[in-house]
This record gives sequence, C-alpha cells and structure tokens, in this order.
Amino acid sequence: MSRLNVVTPESASGKTKELFDGIKAKLGRVPNIFTLMGNSPAALEAYLKFSEALAGGVLDAKLRELIAICVAETNVCEYCLSAHFAIGKSVGLNDEELALAREQRSNDPKFNAALRFVRIMVTSRAEMSDTDLVDLKAAGFSDAEVAEIIANVGLNLYTNYFNHIAKPEVDFPKVKTAFPV
Repeated sequence: MSRLNVVTPESASGKTKELFDGIKAKLGRVPNIFTLMGNSPAALEAYLKFSEALAGGVLDAKLRELIAICVAETNVCEYCLSAHFAIGKSVGLNDEELALAREQRSNDPKFNAALRFVRIMVTSRAEMSDTDLVDLKAAGFSDAEVAEIIANVGLNLYTNYFNHIAKPEVDFPKVKTAFPV
C-alpha cells in the first residue's frame, strides 16, 4: 500500500492535471509512480523534464534502460526493475540482455564497461578511483557520454528512492529483485 496520497488523473487539477494529460498522451495511461509524484507538480515535472532531456542526449535508449535496470537491481527497487524491464523490451532489448543487466553485465564490451562503472558508482556512493573512470573512457566513452551515464544514474536513484519511500503498487509485469524487498 502506498504511503502517499494517490492523485488520480480524474482528481488532478492545475499543473498536475496538465502533466498527467501529457503522460497519458504519451503512454496511454498514468503509471502509479506518477500518481504519487503528482502530489507535487514540481517533483513530477522535475522527473519528466530530466528524463526528457536525457532521452535527447548522446546515450541510446538501450543503454539508458540497461543503466536503469542495473541501478534498480542494485537498490532493490522492484517497481523500477519491473518498469524498466517492460520499457527495455519496447526499445529492443532481449531477455538475455535484460537478465545480464541485473548482474551489472552485458555481452557488448562497451555496455559492459558502462554497467560496471554504474555498479561501482552506486555501491560506492560515487567515491571512485581514477582507474574506474579511465577504464570507462578506455571502453570508448566520451566525456559527454560519461556525464550522461552519471545523470542517468542520478535520475534512477531519484525514482528508486521515491519508490522505496512512497511504495507505489507495481503496475507493470512484475519482476522480483534478486534480493528480498
């Protein structure tokens, strides 16, 4: 059961209604996480704008979803894991790629380096060695891509933490984390 009030699309008003209308137009529905974020139009808009900005960046959708899965599994966020498994499939990731991302791995050497970096970043709270960054750049990542990897981790930490606190009901095909919730 969620810990924040649910703001339904029918009960929303003002800026929240406007944001919900945009989400519904894009996704066909308003996922549960957003009905809780909708308590604060600023919090919801911040997420949407951050996400939209990163979608227009240099990292492709597949890598952004792999990062989201890696962060969700590391942070034991069942909602985000479930959501990003579904989104990952919609951007062309296969079951093996999705499963490997949960282990912070990929068969693609460049993606594997990114997921290794992400895991270290999340588990070390970004207290990383110079070697960690050198290894990522040696795998072929530019400074712009490194900046966006960091930004994508930040965006996913926001949703993971939001979900841990707000407890939205999972409204995607459920994927259980490897660790108990």
